[in-house]
Amino acid sequence: MEHIRDAIDKARKEREAAQQQARPLVLENPHAENAMRTTGPSLPEIWKALPSFPVNEKFLARNMILTYQANAGAAPFDVLRTNMLHEMRSKKWRRVAITSPGSKCGKTTLCLNLAFSLARQSEIRIMVVELDLRRPAIARMLRLTEKVNFADALAGKEPPEKHIRRHGDNLAIACSHSPISSPAELLQGLAAAQIIDDLEARYQPDVMMFDMPPMLVADDTLAFIDQIDCALLVGAAEATTLDEISRCKQDLETRTNVMGVILNKCRYLDSAEGYRYGSY
Repeated sequence: MEHIRDAIDKARKEREAAQQQARPLVLENPHAENAMRTTGPSLPEIWKALPSFPVNEKFLARNMILTYQANAGAAPFDVLRTNMLHEMRSKKWRRVAITSPGSKCGKTTLCLNLAFSLARQSEIRIMVVELDLRRPAIARMLRLTEKVNFADALAGKEPPEKHIRRHGDNLAIACSHSPISSPAELLQGLAAAQIIDDLEARYQPDVMMFDMPPMLVADDTLAFIDQIDCALLVGAAEATTLDEISRCKQDLETRTNVMGVILNKCRYLDSAEGYRYGSY
């Protein structure tokens, strides 16, 4: 097992070294005028060229996406956002995967809540990439009416920008309306990894969040996870077992850094755990 881990670490370091030649490291002020480009469109112009999507706050709330505006329901996610940013900046990580042992743990809901929470900080650029290609949900949860299928971009059939939508000036979301049947082969291919690298180099997000498939359903997450800097594992209270969490955490640790485990759908919290706003 140790020699496998050493090989994976070596491959990741080689990938990161190649990326650093194409893009700068995260800066304290990532939007500084002297930070990035001297010719061609500026970074804000590149982001604004992405098609935008309207936000219906009531529809988001029905899907438990509570962080579009600062409010009591957003507070726990804002705390998680702050802790996550601190950890990622201290380790110079950009890519974070969000996965779960099984289905219905709320990982996509958590991902979108974190994304909108981060987007309220105007100096941070966030890109969400949906890689749960067997059961994509983001387009439905955001009520995107234009058909997008980021899997076509990963397969090299379409330009990625055709399947990315923007909210405001600093949040971009790559997602799909239609599922595909065999995503593991696509996700572990060199083409998909290169497309993600190119997106990162072009749009230079401070945080790239990947909504990954459940780990115990298929091998899709493990097929791509070595392209990720760190991972959050989401379990559902009263549904996910400790053994499932332990198995998934162990598998993740052989491929990437585990930032933490989140217990979701917890109905019984005391006032301190619920930040005096009740459970979430």
